[in-house]
Amino acid sequence: MQTSNREIAQTAAQTEYLPKLDSTHPPDPKLIDACVHCGFCLATCPSYRVIGKETDSPRGRIYLMDALNQGTIPLSDATVQHFDSCLGCLACVTTCPSGVQYDKLIEAIRPQIERNHNRSLPDRLLRKFIFSLLPYPDRLRLFLAPLLVYQKTGLQKLMRSIGWLKQISPPLAAMESLMPDLSPKAFQDNIPELIPAQGEKRYRVGLLLGCVQRLFNPDVNEATVRVLTANGCEVVVPRSQGCCGALTHHQGQVEQTKILARQSIDSFAEMDIDALIVNASGCGHTLKEYASILADDPDYAEKAKAFVSKVKDVQEFLYDVGLTAKLSPLQDEPLTLVYQDACHMLHGQKISVQPRQLLKQIPNVNLREPIDAALCCGSAGIYNILQSEVAEELGDQKVQNLLDTGASVIASPNIGCYTQISKHLKLQGKTTPVLHPIQLLDLSIRGIKL
Repeated sequence: MQTSNREIAQTAAQTEYLPKLDSTHPPDPKLIDACVHCGFCLATCPSYRVIGKETDSPRGRIYLMDALNQGTIPLSDATVQHFDSCLGCLACVTTCPSGVQYDKLIEAIRPQIERNHNRSLPDRLLRKFIFSLLPYPDRLRLFLAPLLVYQKTGLQKLMRSIGWLKQISPPLAAMESLMPDLSPKAFQDNIPELIPAQGEKRYRVGLLLGCVQRLFNPDVNEATVRVLTANGCEVVVPRSQGCCGALTHHQGQVEQTKILARQSIDSFAEMDIDALIVNASGCGHTLKEYASILADDPDYAEKAKAFVSKVKDVQEFLYDVGLTAKLSPLQDEPLTLVYQDACHMLHGQKISVQPRQLLKQIPNVNLREPIDAALCCGSAGIYNILQSEVAEELGDQKVQNLLDTGASVIASPNIGCYTQISKHLKLQGKTTPVLHPIQLLDLSIRGIKL
């Protein structure tokens, strides 16, 4: 059947008004063309393994980006969902034999979506709530006060048993389920602005406290300070620091991310430090991208490059400079540990050997490796809130793989992974402790047994 001129004209008119990408940093066609569609990424992509659709794989999403660039498909709800299903874990970047820079492609498409796609009202409100709360510790503290009452009065246990929240809003139910037990430390800033080195000072370093970690797991920051000072580091902790911008950056919130990045740079600008230490992998990866994030900023482009040159994950730093503090066994008998690779540590920062080598220096430690070690746990920033069904399956699988090693302690270097793994351990009725590697080093230095 032939198409009439009128139908062609109507189709052309409809296409003209379909949502499209704008000219501000769309996915680079050269990066798109680097993909030869070999399919090596499929086996390592967590969303593809759970959902099983080509369009929910890196290769499939690259096809969609190409079509969006060409204007042959619209930026519709259906198209956007395939990009939203991406965890941004970057496992495909590590796997790809052609060196496709999928990380740059997904980082380019997400701001386009936020600028040019009209999300549903519930989705917009949820994202507005998250991005107005989580990156701001002082606001989050106010929100945590009633949550502490909610936990301590038993109301949380009652609400979870009834299951009303999940029926009302699955994303809010997912958020509530990830909340760890709050402690009084969540409402305090106990770390001084300057902590002297123990013994001879070897380095002067800054410490990023993080926005969520300082409230949900403040023991990690305290342990980091003790380990650094025990190994000859003077530690500077400016009060003016806030969120690094990781949460917003990974969701395409460009302007908010730039504001947070500038604030982070300014907070450490006059500190005269040898290194800026980070103890959460998602934060570390974003800090190391500041030069790219602020590349178009005439006032901060050079500052960002200088800033990035000093950013070090705490395990990366300690491995490079060497431990000087004496380490003691964590148990009288051999301790079996399993180290969980956080995606933005392994794939984003290419850090995998250093944490393992540090843990092996603790006497009587037996380090085991899980199967599918490179597979994401499903946390991925706020993915386990926005895409809770896929995250649930990944979290359950990750915990099972970790438990199958027979380890009695899980070492996890990221706050998101910590909350996700802790949640699924509890769901499986397990009490295996989840500790940051720096906490294990801290206990070993202080001679405290697990």
